[in-house]
Amino acid sequence: MKNATEWALEPLPLSVDLETKSVLKKLPRAHAALAELKGLAATIPNQHILINTLGLQEAKDSSEIENIITTHDELYKAELQLLSSIDSKEVQNYVEALKVGFSLVQKNNLLTNNSILQIQERLEKNNAGFRRVPGTVLKNASTGQVVYKPPQDYQTIVNLMKNLEEFINDNSMTDLDPLIKMAVIHLQFESIHPFYDGNGRTGRIINILYLITQELLDIPILFLSNYIIKNKTKYYELLQTVRVENRWEEWLQYMIDSVEHTSKDTIQLISQIKLQMQDLKLLLRDNYRFYSQDLLNNLFKHPYSKIEFVVRDLGVSRVTAANYLNQLADDGILRKEKLGKSNYYINEKLFETLKNR
Repeated sequence: MKNATEWALEPLPLSVDLETKSVLKKLPRAHAALAELKGLAATIPNQHILINTLGLQEAKDSSEIENIITTHDELYKAELQLLSSIDSKEVQNYVEALKVGFSLVQKNNLLTNNSILQIQERLEKNNAGFRRVPGTVLKNASTGQVVYKPPQDYQTIVNLMKNLEEFINDNSMTDLDPLIKMAVIHLQFESIHPFYDGNGRTGRIINILYLITQELLDIPILFLSNYIIKNKTKYYELLQTVRVENRWEEWLQYMIDSVEHTSKDTIQLISQIKLQMQDLKLLLRDNYRFYSQDLLNNLFKHPYSKIEFVVRDLGVSRVTAANYLNQLADDGILRKEKLGKSNYYINEKLFETLKNR
């Protein structure tokens, strides 16, 4: 049996038959859940609410896989710029990188190496680019044993990334189902391991952006990190199974399952958010003369809001924004908190929904 440290990456597409009966059997349910999610997301009036709210959740989960741990409270305070730990800053960088990647994909429906480089640059706040210095190995976190040695030569990395770019964007290279292809892309990228840092988080952003290029989703809302956290050991074991035994079936099944389960979980989450928005809309519209859709959007785009956000989103004065938020806090619709000299306002129902996901 080959050791994973000796495994040589092949250019894509692969010669092995990936569409086995058991893999194909899983696809209809995953596609149905994904289509339902896409349709539900389209019913939210302002989709930036989902991009921001779910993007923050994904940033937290994806960073947690890399042992960058932050609480929901720290995350939302960091968004308010009221708190800045090293870990919460890393999570904010992820949100920024995700939005940059989505913006680039929207322009021409392509996911290029230039886009991937820009995503990683925003994540790591450097422009180191692809690895040029040999010595990178992946180790078992518990034992320190080397489990995989990615390509070491710069030109090899560049060539493999060029091949990956072509495979991502040229649908004539293979007739694989997009979900199978996404799983292949993810494993190939993680195995090339082209960057010194940020490969895992960049790879998970690539997953969602690829689904958008294939028009399976319109906006970045399907994030697999929460599923990976819950099944983290299996995720790494199956990566190794491909590298050691060239056995793809279980890896593909895992990734297709992740799409189905995450789609269903996200449908439930968005449905809860939608109901909360409808309830609060009726309450505000019937009882407050200052109700507006922009105000409602603000309170769901930011689980923790502040006066400056309302000023920006509604185009009102600071005094007016403060009056709106303080009135809602006085009436128990929001919870007002103070940190230092600044006040912030919590949409508690939304916060609890996201925290308990």
